[in-house]
Parts: sequence; C-alpha cells; structure tokens
Amino acid sequence: MSEAAPRPIDRHLFAGFLRRHRGAAVAVAGWSLLEAVPALASGLLVAAALDRGFLAGRPAEGFFWIGLLGAAMVFRALMTRTLTPWLGRIVEPLRDDLVTAVASGAVQRAAAGARDTAGAGVARLTVQVETVRSLVSALLRSARQLGVSLLMAFVGLAALSAPVAALTLPPVLLTLLLCVPRLRVLARRQRRQLRAEERLTGVAGETFDGIRDVVACGARDRVTDELSARITDHRDAVRAVARTASANTLLVSLGSHLPLLVLLLSAPRLLDSGALSVGELLGATSYLVSGVAPALRSLVAVLGSWGVQLATVLSQLSRSTREARPGPPGGQGPALPRRTRRTPLTPRSPDLSLVNVVYAYGPGAAPVIDGLSLDIPAGSHLTVVGPSGAGKSTLTTLLAGLAGPDSGRLTLGGVPATEVDRAWLHRAVTLIPQEAYVFTGTVRDNLRYLRPQARDTDILASATAVGARSLVDRLGGLDAPVGLDGPPLSSGERQLVALARAHLSPASIVLLDEACCHLDPAAEERAERAFADRGTTLVVVAHRISSALRAPRVLVLDGERTAVGTPAQLLDSSPLYADLVGHWVSAGTP
Repeated sequence: MSEAAPRPIDRHLFAGFLRRHRGAAVAVAGWSLLEAVPALASGLLVAAALDRGFLAGRPAEGFFWIGLLGAAMVFRALMTRTLTPWLGRIVEPLRDDLVTAVASGAVQRAAAGARDTAGAGVARLTVQVETVRSLVSALLRSARQLGVSLLMAFVGLAALSAPVAALTLPPVLLTLLLCVPRLRVLARRQRRQLRAEERLTGVAGETFDGIRDVVACGARDRVTDELSARITDHRDAVRAVARTASANTLLVSLGSHLPLLVLLLSAPRLLDSGALSVGELLGATSYLVSGVAPALRSLVAVLGSWGVQLATVLSQLSRSTREARPGPPGGQGPALPRRTRRTPLTPRSPDLSLVNVVYAYGPGAAPVIDGLSLDIPAGSHLTVVGPSGAGKSTLTTLLAGLAGPDSGRLTLGGVPATEVDRAWLHRAVTLIPQEAYVFTGTVRDNLRYLRPQARDTDILASATAVGARSLVDRLGGLDAPVGLDGPPLSSGERQLVALARAHLSPASIVLLDEACCHLDPAAEERAERAFADRGTTLVVVAHRISSALRAPRVLVLDGERTAVGTPAQLLDSSPLYADLVGHWVSAGTP
C-alpha cells in the first residue's frame, strides 16, 4: 500500500500507529514508570518510618523516611509535567490519521456508488473522530497512570509482605474477571447508541435541508413523527448505556474494598505469628487504601466508560471505511452498481428514459423510487414536485449517472446508464444542487469552468441570459476576484454564478435540483426560461409551485400516487398536485 493510500481503521490501527511513532511510545512508557515511583515506594517508606523510626525510638529517622515520601511525590509531579508533551506527540498525529482514513473512506464510498447519508458522514468526520481523539487523550492520561500505579502498588506490596500480597491479590483479580462480561454488554449498548446517533443525525440533516418542502407540502406531522422516533431510539440507547455503567460502578466499588477487608481480618493472626510487623501492617494498609482501591475503581470506571466508548467508535469507523471500495481505474468517475466491463457507449441523443426503476438507500430499506417509468425526450422541459423524502433529489442523482437503479432500466440516448461513456456523461450532463459552489479565483474562472475555452462574449451572454450580468458588473467584471479573495456572496448570488456556469457549459442535459431556491420568483423564472430557450433537456426539481405551472410537463412524485402530465391534467388527476397549487394560491405567492 502506498503512503497516500488510506489506512483502514481496525484493531491493528494502534499497533501500526505505534510502530510509526515508536520513539514517542517508548518515551511515554519510560516516563510512566518513573511517574509511578511513589506508588511503588509509598508503603515501604511508611513501614520504614514506623519500624525503623518512630516505634524504635528514633523519630529523626522516622521523619527522614516521611521526607523521602514527600520527595517522591514532588518527583512524580515533575515526571507528569515532563510526560505531558510526549502524550501530545501521540494523540495529535493519531487524530490526523483518523481524519485521513475517514475522509478517504467517504470519497471511496462515493466513487463506488455507496449509499451513504451526508449526516452520517459528518457524524463520523466530526463527532466520532473528535471523540476518538478525546478518549485516547483521556486514556493516556488516566488509564495509563492508573494501570501502572496499580501494578506498582502490588509490586511494592509483594516486596513489603509476600503473605499480604497473596491474600489481597485474588479479590482484585476476581473483581476484574466479573467486570469483563459487563464491559462486553456495555460495548454492545454503546454501539447501539452510536448507530442511533448516526440515524438521528442523518434524518435531522435531511429534515432541515428540506424544510421548505416540508412546510410547502404540509408534511410537518409526518416529518415530526419520523424525527421523534429517531430521538426516542437515541434516548433509549443512552439510558441503556447509563444503566449498565451504573451497575459496573457498584460492582467495582464493592470489589475494591475486599482486599482491605481481607487484610484487616487476617492482621491479628499475621501479627501474632510475627509474619507482619506494625509498620508493615500500616504500610500494607497504605498500599491498599491510597493505591490499590482507588486505582482499581478508577481504572475499571475509565475502561468501562472511555475504553468501551473508544472501542465502539473505532468499530463504527472501521465498518464505514471497510465498506469503501476503490473506484474504477483511470479516473473515469464513479462506478455504478453491477457495471459491466463492456466498451463504453456514446448515446445518440440527450433523451432520458426510465422503465420500472427502483432505488433504495441500502439493503432492506424502503425504496425511495419504486417502479417509476418516465420518458424525457431530448430538448423537453420537465418539472418535478412532491413532498420531502419523495425521491426528487434521488431522481436527479440517477439521471446524472451518479448512481444506478436497483432494478428496472435507465437509459440515456438509448444507452443503458451503466454502459454510458463517462467522458460523454461528464460533458453532456450538468447537475446543479441547492447549495451552489463558488471557488477562489476570478469571475471568469468560475463561469467558464465547464467550458475552459469560452470567449468573453459567450461568458457575458450566458450571464445575461440567466440574470447574472448585473452581479458580474457589480463585482468588477470578469477579472474580479471571488471566493476567499473576493467579497462575500449571498446564497442567491452564488446560485446565479452556478446557473451561468451551467448555461455556458456544453451540457445538453441540465438538472436543477432546487438550484434557484434562494432567488426571487422573477429571477427563478428568468433562469429556467434561459435553459428552456437554449434547447436543453431540462429537469427542474421545483422549489416553488410556479415552476410547475409554467412547465409543459410535470412529474408528481408521491409513492403509489406518482403521476405525470400537463399542469392542467394534474389538477384533475393528482390530489397532491391540486393541494400544492391550492396552498400556493392561498398563500398569495407571487
């Protein structure tokens, strides 16, 4: 695998990462052992202070040993300060590796035609990656320190009194063994919580993106019910995690007191037999009270919380990156499902045809488009309307060749979409989404991006046709900077730039997916008529019902009640279309 190739996120990620950062890992391990010196020496120093000092009538020597314990605490603070920068040398590069892996996986999934939601991708790249970073940082600070301290405390206890170590170690091991099954249950519930979080993020993103459709189509109740169901699932998952974590905390709290109880019950016999001195008893008690018990409670709590969360998030990220598949070689664009290796074909004309097309977002999901048959002749103008979630944007994705149907037949110019030459597709089809993109450069660079050799007269003609000429003049002409180097543009102005770019392009099929939603009705009408007059095969996902009223043909996507016809025909045959027109007229939309 080359250096540029994304590394999969799996259980071997940390092993490979530590190999690449071996120096930092060795430094952290070394400083951690030095940091744990007080945990190793505390009981021994307490025992020496009593047996060799205070109880032996030599208080000065007793204070000497206590002073050494204080010096060990100062030494620990210095080691912690020295160790902290080395932890940063592990945490930050790990975060960078995760971002690279997740972003690369998302690109590969898109190139492979994977059906993913933007909300889930954002959750992975932001919430989950940052969660991994925070958890690794917390575990390196806390679990590392607690684990080393617990180990050193038992080493010191064994050096102080082997019989006491033999008596107190089994309860600690028993507590750890009892916690393992509980941690597995917690991990399963954490995974359920993450899945619920991704689903909630995806549904919420789609709802907010399509809020205009929701209001316009009167779908508020349906959307509210769906969003409420996702919120309820997420709430139940969070509560299940909290219940399991609370039970683990109780179990560890009880188990951490067992070693001290065993020591106190055994102390009289050990003292009478001479196997344990008074100083050693107090030293052993110090190990258990200030070392073993709190370290055990904190370690299991940290692993049961942060450790399980880390394993769960990494598993979720690993699943998303493993599902990614590389696209076709040679930069030929996205690979459609079930695409064959036949020689790519060039369509004869820019007409579109769908026959019984079915498309769903993932196995087992309800089809977004179910059995749709539709002909869009070359040069025709079709407007698509329907409630949010009816599949309007999905339809444009299929028509643009960015995804293939699960079943049925989709052809472009008589050629199956899976066999269309990708170079022809990139030239002939232009899809403009709702959020228009303006990159840093000049106005000319942005407008002729899809037609690099266009003359200035042609550029200005297209800008004039879609109503963007005044914007070009206001910015300072074609040489004016835009993007990061230019003035801020409103959402409507960015849409005008995208529309002019598409009008100038050589595309014979133009798909406007609410591409005029930030324009006023008059500007929207002007832009749509510019494409219609150009002779382009035009498909418009309507933002306003006025787009449908001026279109020769209208497609109403409404599940089993999907209908197509002229605006006049649909007023009689489609109740949904009639309702949409009625809402628009009653609202007084100009």
